Amino acid sequence: MAKEQKTGVTLEDARRIIAAAEKKAQEIGQPMNIAVADEGANLVAFIRMENAWIGSIDISQKKAFTSRAFDISTKDLATHSQSGDQFFGIHASNNGKVMIFAGGIPLKSGDKVVGAIGVSGGSGDQDHAVAEAGAAAF
Repeated sequence: MAKEQKTGVTLEDARRIIAAAEKKAQEIGQPMNIAVADEGANLVAFIRMENAWIGSIDISQKKAFTSRAFDISTKDLATHSQSGDQFFGIHASNNGKVMIFAGGIPLKSGDKVVGAIGVSGGSGDQDHAVAEAGAAAF
């Protein structure tokens, strides 16, 4: 039997995604800010782990927004937004809400993007790994 397609990200989904991401952050020993957005790029749920950087609260939420707004991981968007590349300057769009470094991943149901996770608080590789763990729980 085929897996039922989700039409969006529920609060229950967001809690499960955050729990998986938080577990990964604990495993690597890096406190993180973790945000989950819905299909409209609106915040569904957010946590700030103890001792996570305060400056990364905003960044995690903007990474979730960016991943949903453009249906691409922020890691991949970063690659295409360097000087001379097709999306150079994109970070200045959307009133500065676009983040072009790793840690944002779209959440998909089949081929359709229905939300996103954004993680910030460590290195780009750490943020992306924690976001991947959260996305896998969706």
